[in-house]
Amino acid sequence: MRSSHCLISNVQTASDGRSYHNLGSFTDTLAARNYVSERTVRDSYDFIVAGGGLAGLTIASRLTERLNVTVLVLEAGQTGDAVLGGSSAINGMYYVRPSKVEIDAWNALLDSDNTSPSWGWDTLHSSMMKSEVFTPPKSDVQSMAKIRFNPASYGSTGNVHVSYPGFMYNVIGDWTPSLESIGIPSATDPAGGQNTGGFVSALSINPANWTRSYSKSAFIDALPPRRNLDILVSATVTRIIFGDANSKGGKIATGVEFAASELGARTVVKVNKEVIVTGGALGSPKILMHSGVGPKDTLDAAGIPLVSELPGVGQHLQDHLAVPVNFKSKVETAGDIEASGSDFSTNKPVTNSQKQPLTMSFVNSAIAYINATTLFGNDVATFSSGIANARDSSASSLVPSQYPEVIEGYNSLYLATQSFLEQDVGQVEMLLSINAQGIITIQAALQHPYSQGRVYINSSSPFDPIVIDPQYFSHPADIIILRQGVKLARKLSQAAPISAAIGVETSPGADISTDEQIESWIRNMASTEFHPQATCSMLPKGLGGVVNSELQVYGLGIGNPMYELLMPRSSLFHLQLMYLSAPTYGLAEKVSDILEALYSTPTNTMTPIPDPGNPAPSQVNTEKNAASRLSRELVAMIVILVCGVLVSWM
Repeated sequence: MRSSHCLISNVQTASDGRSYHNLGSFTDTLAARNYVSERTVRDSYDFIVAGGGLAGLTIASRLTERLNVTVLVLEAGQTGDAVLGGSSAINGMYYVRPSKVEIDAWNALLDSDNTSPSWGWDTLHSSMMKSEVFTPPKSDVQSMAKIRFNPASYGSTGNVHVSYPGFMYNVIGDWTPSLESIGIPSATDPAGGQNTGGFVSALSINPANWTRSYSKSAFIDALPPRRNLDILVSATVTRIIFGDANSKGGKIATGVEFAASELGARTVVKVNKEVIVTGGALGSPKILMHSGVGPKDTLDAAGIPLVSELPGVGQHLQDHLAVPVNFKSKVETAGDIEASGSDFSTNKPVTNSQKQPLTMSFVNSAIAYINATTLFGNDVATFSSGIANARDSSASSLVPSQYPEVIEGYNSLYLATQSFLEQDVGQVEMLLSINAQGIITIQAALQHPYSQGRVYINSSSPFDPIVIDPQYFSHPADIIILRQGVKLARKLSQAAPISAAIGVETSPGADISTDEQIESWIRNMASTEFHPQATCSMLPKGLGGVVNSELQVYGLGIGNPMYELLMPRSSLFHLQLMYLSAPTYGLAEKVSDILEALYSTPTNTMTPIPDPGNPAPSQVNTEKNAASRLSRELVAMIVILVCGVLVSWM
């Protein structure tokens, strides 16, 4: 990360009492951006973004660069701006796209007409590329790791750096040849919509200094001063304030209430245009439910007054579960170097005279997506048929909701997920890890679970944690698929050339050999990859959706039906997205485009932006009455919910 110490002595106070960072000559420090306090926050903004994570910062940045609007980002983190960026600030940095099959299957579930935005592969791929600046790997790294890619599948003018490490280990180069030796082909263009097979993934890494590239560094730190963008940290959104219904019966969001703590004062900031909820798969449904939007039975039990009944809020929860198959290593691993205490293991300051060791730029990135035919062979049709036959019983016993639309949504997602079994779609993700000392791990992770859970509140306090009921392995197909992944990991460990680097299996070990023993071990060892999704899905309302194809919450704002834009499946894109960074950036870019198109029309004039150097005591609103009424009609809530919107297909 770049140093931010120069900014401490470089803060100036404008005549309006607000603090602004002046870069001066410090071109190598973090760029300026406007952080405010409860004292200096404005009374109202055109857009309020609830959540300073990956999607929230991307949208806030795009809106303030394109439109004459004011934007406030509210971030609950208590430790300052270090928490900004959400999961993109702490994830494994894999930059993996979902497949075209998965995205198009999700798009087919959405109600649409000729005016509805498309969320098919072509649209989303274009939006993902818009956020990226791709740099090919160094020639020695590419040769050693046998990296294959198509630069045309990546963007070149965006904000997020996408590249490869500056250092590579020989064993990584054994990955794809070993997979090929057991019949699993290499993916030659994994970013172009066909990602099954083995490859070495691109990463969200800046090749200029080998640091993480994430939403804060890409979309906020790089900004020049913007007087129309404010960021407030240590601000938990306690609820969204609603006014009267519009002419179509939709509740209008008029403001957002927030506080620093349970006992802290509650502050309300008014919104002129849109409230954009970007709290992720856990935070977004929590905000909605504490605002009175969600399943009536849940809100009644928590003591929350009902504003709008929406049964799908918190439902369709899916996640990726993974298990590690561990082996003793016969070669030096990244974990060995880190434990050595040598100069190659130390994160040294990046200065003009002393640079970080290239070894420290290494990040695990060898990956493979395995289809059902590879996992089950000739038995795949029988396995698929069994899952199809179990749909009715699963829907009647496994859905944690009494509402018929949620059950119908489970049925639709179930059938779509089952259809992937006989297509070239990854059912299991395989990862090679050499981070541990003396250990090589081949991890198997379930990509398209049939088990669905929910998240819900059981308290009226927005500072109490949300309750997570994942219902892991409630459907028997999930553990069978993951079992086959464990078997494949073992088979791969014995394949040349990687077998020369891999020693004896230490976990689960030779004593775990039968299907029953493997399944029992999985139940005890499986852990989450922290990819919860679909709790505010973009789906038709009749399928338990929460937002429509324009990411508007059903029953709120303009009153148009809102499809649950949180991808509802568990593969790459809820259809659960394998990794969520790339598609979430694409989702945020698309939302920004939708809002720009909506509010850049002549009738939708924006709130005047005060000049901090010459603030006006008042602003004259010359908007005509008819246009003003139209603008108020368009005040809606846009819910991105990041992972929550994605159907569990990725």
